[in-house]
Amino acid sequence: MIDNLQCPADQVMINENKVRIVAFFVLILSATYVLTGYLIIPMFLSIDFFLRAFNLGAYSLASLLADGIVSLFKIKNKPTDRAPKRFATGVGFAFAAFILIAALLNWYTVGIAITIILVFFAGLESLLNFCAGCYVYSILQNISGKFSTLKRL
Repeated sequence: MIDNLQCPADQVMINENKVRIVAFFVLILSATYVLTGYLIIPMFLSIDFFLRAFNLGAYSLASLLADGIVSLFKIKNKPTDRAPKRFATGVGFAFAAFILIAALLNWYTVGIAITIILVFFAGLESLLNFCAGCYVYSILQNISGKFSTLKRL
C-alpha cells in the first residue's frame, strides 16, 4: 500500500544526508537521556526540534553541527523534499515536548517509554534511512486529497 503513495511536496529540497546526521544526534542524545535521566537533554531536544520544525533551522545547534560535519567530511548532497521531513520533525517536537513535560511532572516511566520510541525512530532514520514520519505524512496527504476530491463532487 505504501509503495503506491505519492508524496505531496513543497518543492524545497534539503540534504537527506544532513537530516540523517541530525537524526543520529537525536538518537545519541535520547539514548543518553534513557541512561542518565538528565533533564537538560529533553529541554535541548524540545528547543532544537521546535526550531527545525518551524523553519528556524538556522538557529538549531543540531542542524549547525550537521552542516559542519557535512562540510568537514565533504558528504555529498542527496536532495529530498523538505515537506515530509518537516512533518516528521514536528512529530519529533511533540515527542520531545511530551518527554520534557513527563520529566517535569516526575512521570519517569512514561517519559522513558516515549524516549525509547524516539530512539527507535531516530535510529530508523539515521541508520537505515527510513523515515516513518514521512510515510505518515504521505498517508495523511493522500487521505486529505481524497476528501478534497469528494468535496468537489
